Amino acid sequence: MKKKILGILCCFILVTGGILSGCGFQKNGENDSGGQGKDSSDRIVCYVGHGFWDGSLDPVKGGFSYGYDFINNGLVRVNSQSEYEGDLAKSWEVSKDSLVYTYQLKEGIQFQDGSLFTAEDVVFTYETVMANQGQNGEVDLSKLEKVEAVDEYTVRFTLKEPFSPFLDTTAQLGIVPSDGYDSAVFDQMPVGTGPWKVIQYDTEQQLIVEANEDYFEGAPKIKRVTFVDMDNEAAFSNAKSGQLDVVMVQPSYAVETLEGMHVEKLETMDVRNISLPCREPGTFTNEKGETVEVGNPVTSDASVRKALAIGVNRQEVIDHAFNGVGRPACGWTDNLVWGNTLEFQDAKEEEAGKLLDENGWVDQDGDGIREKNGVKCAFEVYTPSDEQDRYLLAVAVAENVKDLGISIEVKQTTWDEIAEKSYTQGVVWGFGQYSPMVIDNQYQSSHFTVQAYSNPSGYENQKVDDLIAEAISANHHKDALAAWKEVQTAYMEDYPYLYLVNVEHCYFVSDRLDISIYTQIPHPHGHGIPIICNMKDWKIKE
Repeated sequence: MKKKILGILCCFILVTGGILSGCGFQKNGENDSGGQGKDSSDRIVCYVGHGFWDGSLDPVKGGFSYGYDFINNGLVRVNSQSEYEGDLAKSWEVSKDSLVYTYQLKEGIQFQDGSLFTAEDVVFTYETVMANQGQNGEVDLSKLEKVEAVDEYTVRFTLKEPFSPFLDTTAQLGIVPSDGYDSAVFDQMPVGTGPWKVIQYDTEQQLIVEANEDYFEGAPKIKRVTFVDMDNEAAFSNAKSGQLDVVMVQPSYAVETLEGMHVEKLETMDVRNISLPCREPGTFTNEKGETVEVGNPVTSDASVRKALAIGVNRQEVIDHAFNGVGRPACGWTDNLVWGNTLEFQDAKEEEAGKLLDENGWVDQDGDGIREKNGVKCAFEVYTPSDEQDRYLLAVAVAENVKDLGISIEVKQTTWDEIAEKSYTQGVVWGFGQYSPMVIDNQYQSSHFTVQAYSNPSGYENQKVDDLIAEAISANHHKDALAAWKEVQTAYMEDYPYLYLVNVEHCYFVSDRLDISIYTQIPHPHGHGIPIICNMKDWKIKE
C-alpha cells in the first residue's frame, strides 16, 4: 500500500567546528571571518557546539545521521511540520506484510563530484553499512535482509521481519557515490548530493563548506559557511566583537544583549529529565555475563519517585536554572506524532508530603530530611562536567524539593563515570528525537547495563516490554503509533524518570542574517547543531 508522507523522523545531532582567534580567520592570507567584516556579503561564521569533531563525517560511519539535508541526502527527510517527505526519493510504498519497502527515486540528480545519482548508489551505501555495521552506531540495519536495484531509479528493501521504524532509518542514512567512495577520505571530506560541500576540515578547529551550485533544489544563497570550535565563553566573546553571525548559547545567556545581534529561541522536542534507579540495591548480572552494582534504597521506592514528580515546581526550577527559558515537561513533547504525555499538576507539596508520610518516610530527628528504617531520603544526581546547564538544572531541582524532605546532592563528573553511576544514582539526561525508538532505548528492560546510557534507571515492566515489541513489529503505521502511545501510558504510572523541562535552543543571530524561522524543523536533542537543518534557506538581508 502507499506509504503516506506523514511520520515521525529520526533525530539529528550532527556537526560543528573550528577555532576562531580574537581577530578572525586567516585562510591563505584572506580574512574569512564573516561577521560584519569586509567582503562578507555572501559568507558567514557560526559556532554551534562541538559535534563536527565528535566522529567521522562519513554517512557510512554514522555521520550526519539525523534526517535533514547538509552534505549528503537521505531517501526521505522530515519537514517543518514533523512530517515525512521525499528527499532523494519521490515516493515509496510498503507491502501489506510490511516486509518490503520500495522507493521510486528522483532523476537527474548529481553528486558533488559530477557523477549521476542512481539506484546503484543506494544499494552500495546500504550494503557497505551492512558489511561494516560495527563502524556505524547511529544507523542500525540489522533488520535488513537485502537491498536491490529494481531498475535505474527504483530500489527495493526486504526486511527479515516487520520493523515499523525502518522509514526512520531511510531518513537517517545519507547516500554516497558508489564509484567515488573512499572510506579514509570521507571521514573528513565526504561527497554527497546535498546543498553544501566540504572544502576544508581542520580537526577541532574549523569546518568550511561552500554552496553546491548544482544542488537539485537550487543553490543556497549564502556561498560559504565556516563553523568554528571553541568554548562557550570564547564564542560569546567573539560574538560581542562581531566575529560570529550565529552563536549557540546556554539559556542563562539568553537575557544578555549584543549589539547587532538578536536572540532566537527555537522550538524543540529536546527534554531534560533525571533518571531515578528503580531497583533495590544489589548486584545484577547482565546478558554479557558482567556483574555490576545496581539500585538505590531511596529511589527504588515508587512513592518517592511519584512524590518528586507531583511535588517539584517545574516552572520555578526553569526560572532559577534557565532564566525562564523552556516549558515544563512531564514526558515527551506534543510535536511528536507518537507522543502521549499524561499531563498532571505539579507543585503539589502537601499531596507529595502526605504520600511520603503514608509510605513511612518521616523526618524523625528534625533535620529536615525524611527517613525510613534508618535510611535518609537522600541520593545523588550526576551531571557532566562540561555541561553547565544540566548542573544548574540539577541544583535548582535539589533546592526545590528540600521542602518535601528530600535531599539531593549534585555532583559533576565525566561521562565514563556517569555511565557507571547511573545504575545506582540519578543522572540528568537530554533526550529528544523524531524516532520513537528512543522509548525502546530508555525503557526496554533488556538494555539495562548492556548498552551504555540505555535504560539507566534499570526499569523493568513486562507489559512495557511487550508493548515496545508490539510497536516495533507492527504491520501498519497507525498500529505502531497506537502501541507507542500505550507504552507511555503504562510506564508513566511508575515514574522511572523525573521529567522537568522541554528546552528551547537559544542562539544569538546577526541582525543581517535571516535563518528562515518558518522552515526550521523542531529541534531534536543536538547540542546546538540542529539550527543548520534548513541552512540552505538562509540568506543575508539586503
